[in-house]
Amino acid sequence: MRISTLPNANVSFSTFLLTGFPGLEWAHHWISLPIFVGYLVALVGNATILHLVRTEPSLHQPMYYFLAILAVTALGLCMSTLPSALGVLWFDARMVGLVPCVLQQHFLHSFSFMESVVLFAMALDCLVVIRFPPRYASVLTGSCVPLAKAVLGVRSAAITVAPSLHLRKFDYCRPGALSHAYCLHQDMVLLACSDTRFNRLYGLCIIMLAMGSDVLFILLSYTIIIHTVLAIASAGERLKALNTCVSHILAVLCFYVPVLGLSVVHRFGHHTSPLVHIFMGTVSVLFPPLMNPVL
Repeated sequence: MRISTLPNANVSFSTFLLTGFPGLEWAHHWISLPIFVGYLVALVGNATILHLVRTEPSLHQPMYYFLAILAVTALGLCMSTLPSALGVLWFDARMVGLVPCVLQQHFLHSFSFMESVVLFAMALDCLVVIRFPPRYASVLTGSCVPLAKAVLGVRSAAITVAPSLHLRKFDYCRPGALSHAYCLHQDMVLLACSDTRFNRLYGLCIIMLAMGSDVLFILLSYTIIIHTVLAIASAGERLKALNTCVSHILAVLCFYVPVLGLSVVHRFGHHTSPLVHIFMGTVSVLFPPLMNPVL
């Protein structure tokens, strides 16, 4: 790789440097153990969910189909980051090419958007179950879920295509390491010397319109759900209705809390240790897939 100390030099880097745990390189093999176990549990657990939903006839219902879609998304998140994360910790394989880096960030962000919108779809499922129980079977039919899966998948992949294509065309003349053991859109933008205004503005708008709208509609759905539950006369029936949504509420918290924490650290934690950024980044990509089978 050619090295230049001038940010505006006519040099374009084609490789990037991934980051492990700075200052703890001697302990990378030990640090990798809980991370490897986390990935293993997430992969086996979510694969088990898929197997059960596929083979158990009593689970052939929209609620469990959405759970299977969430499991597929969790597997995608794991597989997007597992090779580079364990490669850095086990083999000190820190160099990554431009194309693999662009592809990794594309799939990582696509699966993140996919998980967000699936959680919204599951909130709608809970809403229909509690608000319109007699009409549940007619509203959410067996053919509706595969169509929703296709639409949500295409939507999640499509919204990250434009910034990914721009990343592929950028000139990267600022030598430096990425902030995690995997590639992120915002990290690559910081190392680019091209005009990145489109990517910065597009990324902000997508976060607000996609994930922001998902969170808004989830909150709106649960506002209606709570209003409906409080109108139920029987305390036992109220508790039964709320129990229907407990796992989904925990899944929402497990996904959005780490993402929000990572965003806060990136935005306001400029003077914090790099280990804090790396820890939060690891939690944000591993914790939701890990907790999905448990919940």
